[in-house]
Amino acid sequence: MIKKILIIAIILIILIILIPLIWYNNSISPVNKGNTEKIEIEIPIGSSSDDIAQTLVDNHLIKNKLAFKIFVKLNKISNFQAGKYELYQSMNASEITKTLQTGKLYVENQLAITFIEGKTMNWYATEIENKTNNTKEQVFELLKNDEYIDSLIEKYWFLTDEIKNENIYYPLEGYLFPDTYFFDNEDVTVEEIFDTLLKQTEKVLNEYKEQIEEQQYSVHEIITLASLIETEGLFPEDRKDISSVIYNRLKSNMSLQLDATTYYAIKVELGQRELKQSELNDYNPYNTRGPRMEGKLPIGPISSVSKSSIDAALNPNNTDYIFYVSDKNGKVYFSKTSQEHDNIIKQLQDQGLWYEFE
Repeated sequence: MIKKILIIAIILIILIILIPLIWYNNSISPVNKGNTEKIEIEIPIGSSSDDIAQTLVDNHLIKNKLAFKIFVKLNKISNFQAGKYELYQSMNASEITKTLQTGKLYVENQLAITFIEGKTMNWYATEIENKTNNTKEQVFELLKNDEYIDSLIEKYWFLTDEIKNENIYYPLEGYLFPDTYFFDNEDVTVEEIFDTLLKQTEKVLNEYKEQIEEQQYSVHEIITLASLIETEGLFPEDRKDISSVIYNRLKSNMSLQLDATTYYAIKVELGQRELKQSELNDYNPYNTRGPRMEGKLPIGPISSVSKSSIDAALNPNNTDYIFYVSDKNGKVYFSKTSQEHDNIIKQLQDQGLWYEFE
């Protein structure tokens, strides 16, 4: 008798485990795998996971609201993007959430390219060459095409004639928003890639458009400033203080003295090697460590920029900091006086955390 009760208990335990699991797996599977008719939905700004799940249920795109919310929770999915989407009943929960995260239709076997913040145009061109049937040379040739650049200036409000300055290395440097993008296949053109990234830049900058127009600095200068913050601030929590230092030095007609601009000026990737003193002292409209750069930003952006750095460029903390240095681990130290600044450098040197230049 006891044996029978034990067997029944085990069976019940198995059923208690299996039934919810079967229910969950079924609930996150496609509503109708054979239905490829598109269904248009809109996710308003500020929508919660619960709001999004309800919208998907109302449009018969998921089978169960609770199961979808569990899927989102278990997979730690966040950063859903507001906007209009074309979804299908043939999509499972994973495909739907990826679409809502990227703002682009996710389809299995699509080409995905991830562009990283803080990277230069040279890095972007290499990534395009590695992931598509385009070459780096094609990327750079397109950037030299004046008619093409003019067409972009006409199309996007944030691109101005400032990007055509003859001293600027690459006119779209800093304007191609870093994110993961999906394309049909490796035959995607460089023009299509640029346009896709610029549309995302526009989406991000539209949020700040009124604030940008009220600034004393042009949109080009704001993106330039954001690129400095991006490359100098490894950690987002430092960026608004870094921004304050840059503004304070510009107001005081001081040189920014940023190593990242020297790296960019000599076309060496940031951190690839240590800088030479001769390179630091050389004049270049990008090099804020060089002569004749007092109170000036570089001629243009030196890297791609995240939303965090754009926000920091527009909303710096209110500080009296004039100096900051980063150690070899990326930690930033802020100071208000040259004496305090020198003391920090000495401490870093003693600890072996200071960059030495040849």
